[in-house]
Amino acid sequence: MRTRLLPLLIFLLALVLLALGVPLALSLAAAEQQKVVVDRIDDTARFGALAQFVTASDDKDTSSKERLATLEEELARYHDLYGIGAGVFFRSGAAMASAPKGWAVPEGGGGAEAFQEALAGRRSHDPPQVWPWQRGRLVVASPVVREGDVIAVVVTDSPTGRMRSRVLRGWLLIGAGEVAAMLLAIGAAVRLTSWVLRPVRVLDAATHDIATGRMKSRVAAAGGPPELRRLARSFNEMADNVEDVLEQQRAFVADASHQLRNPLAALLLRIELLALELPDGNEEIASVRTEGKRLAQVLDDLLGLALAEHAEADLQLTDIGALAAERVAAWRPLAEDKGVRLRQERAAVTAWADPVALSSALDAVIDNALKFTPAGEEVTVTVAADGEFSKITVADRGPGLTDDELGRIGDRFWRAGRHQNVKGSGLGLSISRILLAAGGGTIDYAHHAPHGLLVTVRVPRSSPAG
Repeated sequence: MRTRLLPLLIFLLALVLLALGVPLALSLAAAEQQKVVVDRIDDTARFGALAQFVTASDDKDTSSKERLATLEEELARYHDLYGIGAGVFFRSGAAMASAPKGWAVPEGGGGAEAFQEALAGRRSHDPPQVWPWQRGRLVVASPVVREGDVIAVVVTDSPTGRMRSRVLRGWLLIGAGEVAAMLLAIGAAVRLTSWVLRPVRVLDAATHDIATGRMKSRVAAAGGPPELRRLARSFNEMADNVEDVLEQQRAFVADASHQLRNPLAALLLRIELLALELPDGNEEIASVRTEGKRLAQVLDDLLGLALAEHAEADLQLTDIGALAAERVAAWRPLAEDKGVRLRQERAAVTAWADPVALSSALDAVIDNALKFTPAGEEVTVTVAADGEFSKITVADRGPGLTDDELGRIGDRFWRAGRHQNVKGSGLGLSISRILLAAGGGTIDYAHHAPHGLLVTVRVPRSSPAG
């Protein structure tokens, strides 16, 4: 969720910063140009005042010639000092005075438009914007008015290098500010998403723990938004209720199994006493004795199932190969008695497992394999590493199971229809699955070609704390 939420927040923050930064940059460029334009308008106003009473160039008036000389001197000094082309032009476009000599109204940079605008009696208040990447010049024109008529136009043609440099520096400062703000925003977004999603991660971990059998897991409702803290408290209440219900069920199964064992034992004793009064080989009493023993086995398995669901795994770093060899050695006499070859392919493999739980699971799997493997066939126990897990594979040469039966194996009290007469309660593999799941292990079933069943027990190779 964080990988989806964080880019969205960063994208929205970037849009906000762009929405603020771009207009600010444009405003800065316009303000810098407007400063230059206002300054040039002031200059043109001063030149216009000098040129207001200058008449045509062929005028013989001495005072007019003096004013013209003063204007030319001011324009020349202005050009030498600032490097700005300036001139006063009659309505016809002929130069009254200009600096440098022979300078005319520029055609580019809006010069002709500015000249025509000044002839109409308006000053150049809004020349085209010059951007930092452009090498254009800034043309400003003002009318020279005498007795209400425009008699001439003052034009300045300014270089824009310094203005563009100031704009570029301002843009760099804005960009640096945007970058700094973006970094701060990213840091804030990371902290915000962590604060919001931390309870979600804790809740997810607690849910996974409960789903895998660790019913004591709870959520510490200490951080995050109030809604998620309320959700954590509600989750803890639900987990407490579920644990209470499961504990009641386990207690009921354990108590029922334990309480039924005494009357069942008394019943079996009476059956044995009754058998002493009947002729030897009585089939009915033998059948009753068998069913009684089967019922006792079911009660023992129910008690074992209740204890397995209640017990917590005592995980240790275990030599899986040595543990499997020990269980194979324990079951070998029974295998030899049935005429089945029990063989192990041992490897030096370790894993984190509860040795007692894993031994019990292997006992159930090997017992099941020996039950259904006919004499003369072989049961193979293989130990190997499998990625993040260590696995123990038990392969038999029995009749195997169909695809539908494979999907149901391990269900409580389930047994294949053709195996109903085989000794057992149908709880052994269910207990094995519960014992393994408590330590993060699994048990899987598959076909073993050409016939038989392949049971794979996996336990994690890394510590749960890691």
